[in-house]
Amino acid sequence: MELSMMLDYAGDPRRAADQAAALESAGLDAVWVAEAWGFDSPTIMGYLAARTERLKIGSAILNVYSRTPGLIAQTAAGLDALSGGRALLGLGASGPQVVEGWHGMPYDKPLGRTRETVELCRRIWRRETIDHHGITDMPLPPEKGGRHGKPLKILTRPVRPAIPVYIASLGPANVRLTAEIADGWLPTLFIPEKAAAVWGGPLAEGAAKRSPELGPLQTVAGGLLAIGDDAAAARDLARPQIALYVGGMGAVGKNFYNDLAVAYGYEEEARRIQELYLAGRKRDAAAAVPDEFCELMTLCGPEGYVRERVEAFREAGVTMLNVTPVGPDPAKLIETVKSWL
Repeated sequence: MELSMMLDYAGDPRRAADQAAALESAGLDAVWVAEAWGFDSPTIMGYLAARTERLKIGSAILNVYSRTPGLIAQTAAGLDALSGGRALLGLGASGPQVVEGWHGMPYDKPLGRTRETVELCRRIWRRETIDHHGITDMPLPPEKGGRHGKPLKILTRPVRPAIPVYIASLGPANVRLTAEIADGWLPTLFIPEKAAAVWGGPLAEGAAKRSPELGPLQTVAGGLLAIGDDAAAARDLARPQIALYVGGMGAVGKNFYNDLAVAYGYEEEARRIQELYLAGRKRDAAAAVPDEFCELMTLCGPEGYVRERVEAFREAGVTMLNVTPVGPDPAKLIETVKSWL
């Protein structure tokens, strides 16, 4: 099992990137850079490539609407070249609020777009000449306004002909697709004890169609990390994030994270969290998050307990434990957990 962390995307990006780079020597294996509707992730990933020597650097996530497949492939290839082959391409459909509200793109065909983007990226990295017509046309045909385009292949030579592709997915159809075509999976709000009941079927169905050349599906999941006799209190720091996702990431009936909370068995609580959050009562929404939800998706408590949580994530199929260290000495926390893996 590898060890990674998610970069804080809401604060100072240079400070956050410098902190992540400092944890490289403590044993951190990878860092994931989110984008949402804040700073773009490729710029920060390029900075990380220059600040680190060993860390894998991943996007979590680039959405498949706001950039063309060609540009996504170029971005990943550029990062891979700058980092000496340490890039991880995290992709996803994001959600209607971001895609339509921020990028001004219609939120259509999320599964088709994801499949097509993965296919085209892999073809581009192999330096194939691209003549593709689907959701994306390369080149643009005359009937759609094209006049001068011709099939092209990437001008530069990628460091690797296959950069690992991770897909962020939650719903059954998207998880099925992930298990079929991706190198790895980026679930959110992952509870190891409940994962098989929610996703076991789609994962198995997708794996049945998976190419043997891809190898086993890698899974990245984890949560807040705090170790100590009084560290269980750190679980409460997860409440605002859970409330944000379950309550605020989408409208009523269009929130994938709320659907996940319902699938976990928190139907009434999920409804209440969303009701409070959308009414602007964010603190009340955070307080409404069930204690069990906070506990099961974090790794906070005495050392023996945290080791048990690590094993629970491992038994649930997690191959890269993604943690957020809490406390005055994050390097010590990373060193400790790394020694267990």
